[in-house]
Amino acid sequence: MITLVVGTNRPGSRARAVSKHLEEIYCDLGVKLTTLDLANLPPEIFNPNSYEETPASFAPFQKAITDSHGLVIVTPEYNGSVPGILKYFIDMLDFPVSFERRPVCFVGVAKGMWGALRPVEQLQLIFGYRNGYIYPERVFMPHVDQLLDDAGRLKDSSLIDRLKKQAAGYVEFVEHIKQVKLR
Repeated sequence: MITLVVGTNRPGSRARAVSKHLEEIYCDLGVKLTTLDLANLPPEIFNPNSYEETPASFAPFQKAITDSHGLVIVTPEYNGSVPGILKYFIDMLDFPVSFERRPVCFVGVAKGMWGALRPVEQLQLIFGYRNGYIYPERVFMPHVDQLLDDAGRLKDSSLIDRLKKQAAGYVEFVEHIKQVKLR
């Protein structure tokens, strides 16, 4: 199983629209995929006491991470960085079990010209620090508003092909590292 993390809780997020494409791509590959949308985090996780005692309502999020063979992170760029909600989510996950030797793949989306290069690089540092295995083929989507139609579907077939190529390569990467068959 692979877990896809929608790295924002913003309503109408382009990261969420792109995640829908990724769900379809992994489904077409025959891979079981669980999606964690950070918009669905339980409100009590934001209580400062959560650092000391994680609320029981966070358990399904933790389980989706620890039960997965690999993670796909879709991150937008907010002010040249990772969305605060994504960093907070990472901080709330159990250490070291959440990322230790877990393959991680990245897709960046941004309104700007670099396609979330900065937040993906920042996440690579974080996951590397936590001993995750970084899949090197990243996909960046600059000017994401121009890439999506009114229904939130990607218009650029070459970009869809890049996402498909990344997904197929990532599945092989995970299978090799974890010695499991995902398909």
